Amino acid sequence: MNQPKRYTITAALPYTNGAIHIGHLAGVYVPADIYARYLRLIGKDVIFICGSDEHGVPITIKAKKEGVTPQDIVDKYHAIIKTSFEDFGISFDNYSRTSAKVHHETAQEFFKTLYDKGEFIEEITEQLYDEEADQFLADRFVTGTCPKCGNEEAYGDQCEKCGSSLNATDLINPKSAISGNVPTLKETKHWFLPLDKHEAFLREWILEGHKKDWKSNVYGQVKSWIDDGLRPRAVTRDLDWGIPVPLEGAEGKVLYVWFDAPIGYISSTKEWAQRVGKDWEPYWKDKDTKLVHFIGKDNIVFHCIIFPAMLKAEGSYILPDNVPANEFLNLEGNKLSTSKNWAVWLPEYLEDFPNQQDVLRYALTANAPETKDNDFTWKDFQARNNNELVAIFGNFINRVVVLTDKYYGGVAPEPSEFSAVDEETLAAVKAYPDVIASSIERYRFREASQELINLARLGNKYLADEEPWKLVKTDEARTKTIMFVALQIASALATLSEPFLPFTANKLKTILNITSGDVENSWTDISSKNVLLPTGHKIGKAELLFSKIEDEAIQGQLDKLIASKLANEAANKKVEPQKETISFEDFSKLDMRVGTILEAEKMPKANKLLVLKIDTGIDVRTIVSGIAESFNAEEIIGKRVTVLVNLAPRTLRGVESQGMILMTESEDGKLVFVNPDISTEAKVPNGLQIS
Repeated sequence: MNQPKRYTITAALPYTNGAIHIGHLAGVYVPADIYARYLRLIGKDVIFICGSDEHGVPITIKAKKEGVTPQDIVDKYHAIIKTSFEDFGISFDNYSRTSAKVHHETAQEFFKTLYDKGEFIEEITEQLYDEEADQFLADRFVTGTCPKCGNEEAYGDQCEKCGSSLNATDLINPKSAISGNVPTLKETKHWFLPLDKHEAFLREWILEGHKKDWKSNVYGQVKSWIDDGLRPRAVTRDLDWGIPVPLEGAEGKVLYVWFDAPIGYISSTKEWAQRVGKDWEPYWKDKDTKLVHFIGKDNIVFHCIIFPAMLKAEGSYILPDNVPANEFLNLEGNKLSTSKNWAVWLPEYLEDFPNQQDVLRYALTANAPETKDNDFTWKDFQARNNNELVAIFGNFINRVVVLTDKYYGGVAPEPSEFSAVDEETLAAVKAYPDVIASSIERYRFREASQELINLARLGNKYLADEEPWKLVKTDEARTKTIMFVALQIASALATLSEPFLPFTANKLKTILNITSGDVENSWTDISSKNVLLPTGHKIGKAELLFSKIEDEAIQGQLDKLIASKLANEAANKKVEPQKETISFEDFSKLDMRVGTILEAEKMPKANKLLVLKIDTGIDVRTIVSGIAESFNAEEIIGKRVTVLVNLAPRTLRGVESQGMILMTESEDGKLVFVNPDISTEAKVPNGLQIS
């Protein structure tokens, strides 16, 4: 398909059990938004579709933990997520939710069509069952050991450590996430989509048909799955939260979330079409429509194998032209984790950096994990803002607007004859729309963002080389030409920056006063027009597009992460349980004294043992202690210690040990003395009893 008549762009449905963080933006929503905005700017018929994914086990688990209903959970996070997308300028044409009536009807109709065509396998299988909770355990209600990598915290559908797709019955030592009990096996009936039936089609469509145009990370994962052999996959689950299976005898069963969620793209399109008075079907069923799914790498299998198999089985839908999935974004060297609060949440970001959405959009795009995992660091964020957006883009615009106001009262001057440099510069500006478009259309958004900055660099270099602030004193005509050319570059930036920096683009258009139709330029105008901002056009006053981010603001973000890390360590710290209760009389039998280590030497042929001479105040005695791997003998001489003096003597390697030093362990497992907290001024003598 060379020239599609229309484009259907989908972004992965975010799961409504938490807020949106930077990993979501970088992986899916910013690249999808850049693509959609670009297509609109070149005049294409585009719909950009998304919605909240509101079914599945994690939502029911969260609801149980919080003592509320699943509907309470999805209502809360649907509102939070929708607001975050709006705040960051993600320009969906429709943002729906899978709890909507239109979605339930669409998903049930899709299931029924496949059922009536005989596309499912009906099987009675044994599933894990929690006797105490009196319910079957769907995937995320089961944890256990991954049979492939040994991870002891794998879920019943996936091991998040090695990425393997699993069935709950594959887990070793499975446990119910509801009661903690070991589940039993119980028979239940379910319907399965036989993916193996579609293996030949998938192999031809993807492995042969998209070998050259799909991203290597996407193609590689799909090839691995297909080469491993596809197997039937259940499309129903025993749950009370979800879309009821529309069949007699299927009471208490719902559509599995992976089956109903991608149908959410279709139902969201229907919702949009009804609102704007259009026909939804051409956007999903016309061969002249280009369908593109933007997702993260954890959704590749669903969008490249399972959903296409569903669409193919139904028979009337088009297949995706591309699935440009990104890899994962890490944060300061560690994997993003919502449960550990190792994340940058969008609502919190805007509290700390108000009106700086575009800075985050730009930083995430310039460092996007397009073919491999990448790391977001606050220092890189600061550098992208200060060194690129402020020093290059913002600096150029500010110079142009300030000088135009200073020399000509804000009115675009009339140029005289163009020099060779002027002609070359204007020709270079005309080339940028195609250069940036080429990168966007190949889903290389990092590359495209840097070409945008290169255009601003071109403007800065042009002004620096031509020096209008010097020429204005000697050559007024030449100065007017220079400023006219600079204004053309600024006008081009106002349009070309919109996919990447929508808030900045609007602000720049206001400054340049080009929001009206007779002056505002389309993407293609920049390449075809000789004049973008005409002589006599009045621009507004200068405003800073970006502001420098200081070290203190960055340190504040790093401190937040450190606090999260410490909180996680404290929460996950394993403490030995309390020993059996003793009486006061038992405790009073212990005789603990303050002592000082006088001598220390390594026990021959023993890696762990030191032989110590300790002044206990009662006497000087020998104690053998297993601390040699944590301390050198020399460094502990003179150390004040706590000694249990009435412990029965014990012979170790021929040396009689007459007591014990009290020790504990640090977080990294190193031994630490349990010291008497005594300053030298206190003059507490050896032999003082501790009670």
